[in-house]
Amino acid sequence: MKFGYLSDMVANIPTWVTMIVNQDSLDVNPPAGSRPQREQLTTSAALIAALEKSMAGGRAALQSTNDAHLKTMWKLLAGGTVVLEEARGTMIRDTINHWVHHRGQMTVYLRLMGAKVPALYGPSADDNRFA
Repeated sequence: MKFGYLSDMVANIPTWVTMIVNQDSLDVNPPAGSRPQREQLTTSAALIAALEKSMAGGRAALQSTNDAHLKTMWKLLAGGTVVLEEARGTMIRDTINHWVHHRGQMTVYLRLMGAKVPALYGPSADDNRFA
């Protein structure tokens, strides 16, 4: 996966939480012409702004819901066919796990590019503010 695509994905995965809370389903392969187009993010500033916006939306969605709603089913479709149906809470957990995985991939890219790796779950070799 190219670093730019990966960075865009990590910045926008929190919007998935918003969709899971606020929509009943998502079709990842909708009929031609109905897929919303997003602006390509090509700068660090744009990626950070997208991350902050998607985090705010995800946080707001979680604050607006309740346990009963999170137990209701949510569907992932491809071309109108259900490929996965789980409780919203389970889908949110899996989304966060997916996000963490890709964020981890980004740290490898950063290290390979000679960039500093930030502290994530505690100090890193480059950032010891949590030591």
